[in-house]
Amino acid sequence: MVLLRSKFVVAAKSAIAGYLTVRRGLDEAEAAVYLSLSPSMFRQLVARSIMPRPRLAGRRKIWDVVELDRAFLALPREGGPADDAGANSWDDFE
Repeated sequence: MVLLRSKFVVAAKSAIAGYLTVRRGLDEAEAAVYLSLSPSMFRQLVARSIMPRPRLAGRRKIWDVVELDRAFLALPREGGPADDAGANSWDDFE
């Protein structure tokens, strides 16, 4: 909210979003851009359960960036598993 001459005015979402560097929830287009995908490819990955299904706030669909990050990290790498798999494992320490 913004205080203007003793009156509170609610700022528009678009005005507020410009000030936020990171947001927890993204709409479909934002989630696709976040993952460098087209919206249609993102929808296909959601339909195939490769990307998470959205959460609902009323009728609004919102994707959680933490869940998107986990799904992104689970994507296969080109050429198979990474050579550094397990390199940061704590299992080596006793």
